[in-house]
Amino acid sequence: MTTDNDFRTGYVAIIGRPNVGKSTLLNKLLQQKISITSKKAQTTRFRINGILTNEQTQFIFVDTPGFQTQYMNCLNTAMNRVVTQSIQDVDAILFVIEAMHFDQRDLIVLNILPRNVPVILVINKIDQLTDKNQMLPFLAEMSKVFEFTTIIPVSAMHKIQLTELLNTVRTYLPVDQPLYDKDEITDRSERFIAGEFIREKLFRLIGDEIPYSTSVVVDQFKLEGNLHKIYATILVEKPNQKAIIIGKKGEKLKLIATQARKDMELFFGEKVYLEVWVKVKNGWADSESVLRSLGYE
Repeated sequence: MTTDNDFRTGYVAIIGRPNVGKSTLLNKLLQQKISITSKKAQTTRFRINGILTNEQTQFIFVDTPGFQTQYMNCLNTAMNRVVTQSIQDVDAILFVIEAMHFDQRDLIVLNILPRNVPVILVINKIDQLTDKNQMLPFLAEMSKVFEFTTIIPVSAMHKIQLTELLNTVRTYLPVDQPLYDKDEITDRSERFIAGEFIREKLFRLIGDEIPYSTSVVVDQFKLEGNLHKIYATILVEKPNQKAIIIGKKGEKLKLIATQARKDMELFFGEKVYLEVWVKVKNGWADSESVLRSLGYE
């Protein structure tokens, strides 16, 4: 049984270039979906703390956007600022890469990491390896790139070696009492989570380019008995983007709203009434004042 003298609590940043599986890793560690995912880069735009508490430890995982190295508009600059701020004052860093893939984009992220914080290299997606013998030479090569405290191959999607990862991370956290109640799983509000679920469906259901030009505003979030009533607006930059999102006879927007509502009901554990509109706001992604109003740091 853990006593007050050996309970550990600490912050762990999850860092990496876009689309290496950081948000999937967080969701699987928590066994609860709080961070949205898709196969497109830039899905995560905000810092999200995911909280996992067991009898021995409270892990406060800091999920961050993928560090952007191209197309530096105000939105991408704001996301990079979130990344650099998130690695300040953490107790450990999980630097996530894909198995058998390490290139200049990863190196750029690696070069911003502090040298006074333990950095654990998490090699994700090992389930996709066709030849497992490739891993040992890759591990040897990666050990020369940076002075990692340890290297752990995992498959976030299939929960391979996640227990080992948690056990390793725990050793770097300070002895301290929990900062959150044991049943809390995130520091973000239900209103924020609702907006993110809508944005995820844009990334999953709309073509390659348009999701990058969208954002979501939750205009109203009301709880009436056991019913969540949510009214939200999707912001786009051009009228033709609005037409694509709405779709023929409104079918695409209806699909987006329906799938988002189902995720919300699963997360809240209660019924949700959701209405979603689409509005054109030219140049929102390159306006610092608009980005601040949307919650970008």
